[in-house]
Amino acid sequence: MVNQEYYNLGTAPSVIRALFAYGLEQTAKLGADKVYDYSLGNPSIPAPKKVNESIVDIVNNVDSIALHGYSMAPGFEPARKAVADDLAARFGLEVKPSELFFTCGAAPALISIIKALTVNSDSEIMAIAPFFPEYRPFVIANGAKFVMVPPDTEAFQIKLDAVEALITPNTQAIIVNSPNNPSGVVYTEETLKGLAALLERKSAEYGHPIYIIADEPYRELVYGGVTVPFIPCIYKNTIVCYSYSKSLSLPGERIGYVYVPGFAEDSAAVFAAIAGAARIMGHVCPPTLMQKVIEYCATERPDLVAYDENRELLYNSLIEMGYECAKPDGAFYLFVKAPNGDANAFSEKAKLEHNLLVVPADGFGCPGFFRCSYCVANDMIRRSLPAFKAMIESYK
Repeated sequence: MVNQEYYNLGTAPSVIRALFAYGLEQTAKLGADKVYDYSLGNPSIPAPKKVNESIVDIVNNVDSIALHGYSMAPGFEPARKAVADDLAARFGLEVKPSELFFTCGAAPALISIIKALTVNSDSEIMAIAPFFPEYRPFVIANGAKFVMVPPDTEAFQIKLDAVEALITPNTQAIIVNSPNNPSGVVYTEETLKGLAALLERKSAEYGHPIYIIADEPYRELVYGGVTVPFIPCIYKNTIVCYSYSKSLSLPGERIGYVYVPGFAEDSAAVFAAIAGAARIMGHVCPPTLMQKVIEYCATERPDLVAYDENRELLYNSLIEMGYECAKPDGAFYLFVKAPNGDANAFSEKAKLEHNLLVVPADGFGCPGFFRCSYCVANDMIRRSLPAFKAMIESYK
């Protein structure tokens, strides 16, 4: 016998992974130039030069036993200090190393926060559609109730009236992902201030803090001079979850952190609960080598020229063809309205007729849309445009 809930999660099909696997099969059969794979959000720009140089320097100059040994559970002090200093310099806050807890990427960070804030079986965690599909199992599998805020399918900001209608005395937190996966939209300062005012009012009404869980793996991926508001500067009861997978193109190295500001309500208790959650999951002592890399590279930023070129090419081309989508200001996704309103049918037709792989957004909480990950070769985008054209023409 096995745990049925986990069995169901382990055997549930992932649309994204299934499309990616199909793309690999078709590539092997037909060649890479015949497959147009927009399924996976896997960074396609190299890590900053300093990252690789630092790895070489660390391997050559740091004692091997220390380099491959355990760190303290929340991470090495020098790495935490490097990140704290960078955040403080950028956002004008006093950030202490002791407020940071290093994790093996963003997923363990999110799960640790969710576990820490789930006080009983009535606890509710909210997420704003469209959202990263894993939020739902992260919340449910850790004992809380998942509450979906319906999407704003025009501007893809936050429908504050919908948030207010769904908040209850059991609401513990709301997950805010900006720049957003899958829409690429950045929530404006006006939107976030409105959300902060609402949560402050509701926290006072219910007698306990309602936290924002700021999921920020795409914080550095923005274009055209757009600024991503740092939510702790707007709402004190914010817990930040961060990963270097996208910003430093290190998804396979599994390194990120949780930041619990000292000025957040019950911050010491929240931090301790996050540490306890990480402990029972076994997600403590992130890779020592990667912590050293972050110590050296905390101030590094990605070169986004290639992503920006892809963004402009794909967005402008699809709009010219007649597709509808919000222009993304960040991340590396384009979120497109299916011409027939049925994104699953569109995705299947595109796959079978053109080897054009796009992800239907039902799992993101936004049926009728599909996601294109444009962290791909620019040449692939150009080769795929006739397929997009043929698809929309087939619905006219």
